[in-house]
Amino acid sequence: MLSNSFYQFKREQRIKATIDEVWDFISSPKNLKEITPDYMGFDITNTDIPEKMYAGMIITYKVSPMLGIKMDWMTEITHVRDRKYFVDEQRVGPYSLWHHQHILEEIDGGVLMKDIVTYSPPFGFLGAIANSFMIEKKLKEIFLYRRRVLRNKWGELPKYNNYIFD
Repeated sequence: MLSNSFYQFKREQRIKATIDEVWDFISSPKNLKEITPDYMGFDITNTDIPEKMYAGMIITYKVSPMLGIKMDWMTEITHVRDRKYFVDEQRVGPYSLWHHQHILEEIDGGVLMKDIVTYSPPFGFLGAIANSFMIEKKLKEIFLYRRRVLRNKWGELPKYNNYIFD
């Protein structure tokens, strides 16, 4: 947690794959649906989405993060460094702030993938309460789902003391 109603959510996963394999997968917007739980109803609405992300790229989609209510979400890929990281920021959607860093590092036997999500729920004090009861729990659930998908795809390296999971 940062302060007030700004929060940071961090996760790491050690993947048994090459940096090229992981980068090729996560830098393709078309794979977002595969790493998102089905119940979220995630659908990209751009009609001509490219194969690879680039800085300035806009991705629009429909998603049902809570109570099955469909909402529009638009993110911009603001930074990309090939095989190292990319950043997506919400432009339209449910948060007052959403800044998601996806970072890859080559390690012995595979790739360390780090996610740092800095966010602020809407509605001030009410958003802070919603974070305590729903939002943080939902983020944990979504990232646990993604962890399972990637583990099933490539395998996972052993955990270490600085491994950031529940």
